[in-house]
Amino acid sequence: MESSAVLGGLQPNFPLCPSRNPSSTPLLRPFSTSHSSPSLSVKLQKQLPLASYQAASPSPFRRYSTLSNTFVNETSELADIEWDSLGFAFLATDYMYVMKCAQGENFSKGELQRFGNIELSPSAGVLNYGQGLFEGMKAYRKQDGNILLFRPEENALRMRLGAERMCMPSPSVEQFVEAVKATVLANKRWVPPSGKGSLYIRPLLMGSGAVLGLAPAPEYTFLIYVSPVGNYFKEGVAPINLIVEHELHRATPGGTGGVKTIGNYAAVLKAQSAAKAKGYSDVLYLDCVHKRYLEEVSSCNIFVVKDNIISTPEIKGTILPGITRKSIIDVARSEGFQVEERQVAVDELLDADEVFCTGTAVVVSPVGSITYHGKRVSYGEGGFGAVSEKLYSVLTRLQMGLTQDKMDWTVEVRQKTY
Repeated sequence: MESSAVLGGLQPNFPLCPSRNPSSTPLLRPFSTSHSSPSLSVKLQKQLPLASYQAASPSPFRRYSTLSNTFVNETSELADIEWDSLGFAFLATDYMYVMKCAQGENFSKGELQRFGNIELSPSAGVLNYGQGLFEGMKAYRKQDGNILLFRPEENALRMRLGAERMCMPSPSVEQFVEAVKATVLANKRWVPPSGKGSLYIRPLLMGSGAVLGLAPAPEYTFLIYVSPVGNYFKEGVAPINLIVEHELHRATPGGTGGVKTIGNYAAVLKAQSAAKAKGYSDVLYLDCVHKRYLEEVSSCNIFVVKDNIISTPEIKGTILPGITRKSIIDVARSEGFQVEERQVAVDELLDADEVFCTGTAVVVSPVGSITYHGKRVSYGEGGFGAVSEKLYSVLTRLQMGLTQDKMDWTVEVRQKTY
């Protein structure tokens, strides 16, 4: 794939913060969804309060939500790239979504802009004090050409929880979901053909206003960009090999381990880099109090299977409440498995039948081995175990629209026809 072919159609960048330099004024006018998309409105069937996150069940959004968008005509054809060569790496697309508000106010009137670099003050809160959150989600193209989102309101609710912890305003659930759909529709030609991958969606919330002393930023930016990614296991299942980290810790009680703040991920890079230098895939972290109970992998939740009982560390403030984790638990129970959310001791790894991880990028990844204090324990024969394979198949088929969505988790985005 030639990068110049992909990047050639990009227009000049749009600054998020207006510049005092007149020469930096954008050559293209930003496109406001409030003007170009008069029907960007999905009414909730019921109110979704912030406190309902843990108990949120089927999607409150209509399964078939229709959008009208003037960008669709120019982005309706598939991008001219080698879809079979897609990996999990960033690839620039056409549009991004931007919405801003001041501290103490509410978000409103977001707009689609040509994708490009952004401009921030060197004193921006996100750069100086790490006041930022992100989400990760995917859109899939069905065999009939329509596009599915998977539980987008769950990402919206998790961002609202994180924003409260990080002293930031956040978009409403409806604003978040509408912005995601507008961004996906504007970049429709970058959604891979059915079975070739997905469109990875990255919503960001950051303190973009300038602040010198330690305090919440005076201005906030909500931004969404997207990138097409290939199937994670397109060249076959590759179980990961983990090493248990018992000195460095990902999170502490009372900290921010339970929200998707940007600093949580930089903190794991040292241990992860050291593990990869030794030939391991990633790091499995223990709790920082007892140094005995499993927490999570660098960016994935973990599950342990023994005698067809599936156990996973309980959510208690130091573990990210993964949406794939939550979905796998519900799928497993619907398939007749017993699932326990509890403290899982590291010793339980020694005689487990299967171990697997869950996350947005991979969905379900089998663990081939875990090393703890120099002792290596292996699982399976180089692929999925019976339990993880079953759960992976059920969930991915649902996400891609290949089976009936009895959970009411998917939201289909379609262009309105006249």
